[in-house]
Amino acid sequence: MTPGDLVLSPMGLRFQGKIYPCTIGKSGITRRKKEGDGATPSGIHRVVGMLYRPDRICAPTPWAIPTGLGDLWSDDPTDIEYNTMVRAPYAHSHEKLRRADPLYDLIILTDWNWPVVVAGKGSAIFIHQYRRAGFPTEGCIALSRAHLHSIASRIALGARVIIPPACASTRNPVAKDR
Repeated sequence: MTPGDLVLSPMGLRFQGKIYPCTIGKSGITRRKKEGDGATPSGIHRVVGMLYRPDRICAPTPWAIPTGLGDLWSDDPTDIEYNTMVRAPYAHSHEKLRRADPLYDLIILTDWNWPVVVAGKGSAIFIHQYRRAGFPTEGCIALSRAHLHSIASRIALGARVIIPPACASTRNPVAKDR
């Protein structure tokens, strides 16, 4: 492991020598991720991109890509565009990348089930802002706004996101902001 890796632990997400409180999927960590299971997949993943909402924040890195009004993420395993960014109008199940709340104002993209996509294995695992401390996700890793922005401005494209299966004994590792 290197200081540039994001490493999940029962205390939070470690990055560059600091531990950031975070939340994970409501079903904890799994080795057998499936679409809709609410679990965060264990393994070594890579940061493959970053999306940001330009009407709310500035680009945190030169390689961040702005989201537009019609940008969506396909989460329909029966669709050929499953687990990719798509544009509205879109007939299949999807998530809006421009939400009324700030959860997706900044998204760090991982390579979970990408670029070789397996239908039903679970769509994107994002690192994004949480609703509030301790509130679980549908499988993503979530941080406070300040911590997410701090990490995003310093993370490298290709950085590893390490989610050990040993964390599976802790249903939802959360360290509350103090």
